[in-house]
Amino acid sequence: MHPLVTQLRFTRSEFARGLDGVSAEDGIVRVPPLNSLSWLVGHLANQEHRFWVRLAQHKDMAPDLNDLVGFGGPASTPALDEMWALWHKVIAEADDYLDTLTPEIMQAHLLGNRGPTDESVGTMLMRTIYHYWYHTGEGAAVRQILGHTGLPEFVGSMDAASYRPEAE
Repeated sequence: MHPLVTQLRFTRSEFARGLDGVSAEDGIVRVPPLNSLSWLVGHLANQEHRFWVRLAQHKDMAPDLNDLVGFGGPASTPALDEMWALWHKVIAEADDYLDTLTPEIMQAHLLGNRGPTDESVGTMLMRTIYHYWYHTGEGAAVRQILGHTGLPEFVGSMDAASYRPEAE
């Protein structure tokens, strides 16, 4: 497995750990200008769906997801359990593609309707990781505003994602 895929999987687990225990009611609370926690889950599922399912595999599991939680759209508060279920479904499908990545593929550009993507697969993978960390912080802020206690205070155990050199 490519080391950046390992890092993405760790990052996903930290995102999920940061939202562990959120109730359905709190999941749809929106504290402007921040997004609801349910929106965050759907929004990250949307990015993975766009990159690793639609562009990479030419499948469309969630045709209305971008309209619901896409960047620049109106604020929304979808049901948290529905967004988690979709997130799990999307990342499982995304992993089918991500498990195939090699250093050569990481340098390639995916083909969309308008031609090759502006960024390589590797850069898109890094963008996904950084996007997760951005919204992990946003989720922590929302939870603090909502008065949640006992939240994760720092990055968890790195045992499953420790540094390993990329295979040559």
